Amino acid sequence: MIPQARVEAAIELLDQIINAARDEGSAADRLISGYFKTRRYAGSKDRAAVRALVYRAIRHIGDCPKNGRSAMIRLAKDDPELAALFDGGKHAPAPILPQEIEYAAQKSAENPSLLPLWLAQKMDGYLDKDEQNALLGRAPLDIRFNPHITNLEAVLEAFPEGKPIEGLPYGVRLTEGTQVEKSPLWQKGAVEVQDAGSQWASLICQAKSDMRIVDLCAGVGGKTLALASDILADGGDGHGLIACDTDRSRLSRLQPRLKRAGIETVEQRLLNPKEEDQALADLFEKEDLVLIDAPCSGTGTWRRNPEARWRLNPERLSRLTAIQAYLLDMATKLVQPGGHLVYVVCSLLNEEGNDQIAAFLDRHSDWTVENIAIPVGSVQENGRRLTVLKDQTDGFFISRLKYSG
Repeated sequence: MIPQARVEAAIELLDQIINAARDEGSAADRLISGYFKTRRYAGSKDRAAVRALVYRAIRHIGDCPKNGRSAMIRLAKDDPELAALFDGGKHAPAPILPQEIEYAAQKSAENPSLLPLWLAQKMDGYLDKDEQNALLGRAPLDIRFNPHITNLEAVLEAFPEGKPIEGLPYGVRLTEGTQVEKSPLWQKGAVEVQDAGSQWASLICQAKSDMRIVDLCAGVGGKTLALASDILADGGDGHGLIACDTDRSRLSRLQPRLKRAGIETVEQRLLNPKEEDQALADLFEKEDLVLIDAPCSGTGTWRRNPEARWRLNPERLSRLTAIQAYLLDMATKLVQPGGHLVYVVCSLLNEEGNDQIAAFLDRHSDWTVENIAIPVGSVQENGRRLTVLKDQTDGFFISRLKYSG
């Protein structure tokens, strides 16, 4: 592909990504993969160049642009070499019109932030611009090793470039591009890819061998695996750990991961939305710990999915906070006196974090916040916030709550 054709391909892909963001369609990675499956003429260098252009545009523009051409012109406004590729030739985008440059300059002036303006305004009071902009950077590659299968020495031998993550007993940070899934350690279930922030959340759970635990929103099971591994490392066998979710396809991906890690005792329950009580009634007031890795805006994971910020709007945020409140209230029915609830969101919005727990405590006076001393995050009134720059993790809010009964 000539350079002009790569720009045109990036514009076409951005059109698809923008439409999907507005309609809650497929993620950018999936759309890019599908695009090139039908364009076999594009070589590996072409695919890499187009992908880089697409993500450069996504990371560069805060508010969702009107279309792919508008997004690419926003980039070209400050990049003469890119602007020159809009030459109108065969396979090239049409020349940039003066009014298009004016429109690009206007939109950039209206919102110079890398975040949608309404979200930047929310975060301005408690997250500085450097932390906000870091949400659109590149994420590190972290793994968690399973101590019942391997040890740090073996992991560092398999990944010589790896560095232990301070404070995390089983966390190792690798260099970008490391092919983890091709490693014999991964194939035998000894390591899993997991961001350090998720590992801190699992550590805060303090899972032990004699505990009854419910992972209420298990998804594909990253934190379930971490909890199970901690239980096995403590001498348990994984009985008493139950993984639940309302999404059959996501939950179905957990079983192969458990099998690969040699963990056969975790129970799995598929729940019907709004009918969870019926499926969990036998667990009422019996659990030592309930983990809620709640559906959220994902503002803390934009480094991995930068177009996700275009998907979020006030109405969707309101729906998410309502779901979070519902899950918190439901979880209280499961915990026995003296037990704990750990609430986790990969979000940096107060509505989903500190304010959500404040509202929960207003509704449930027999619960209190119990902050665990760990060397990362900033302690909030009702939990702990982890941020990209300060903590070198995805953005998280984590609250550990105790039930007095």
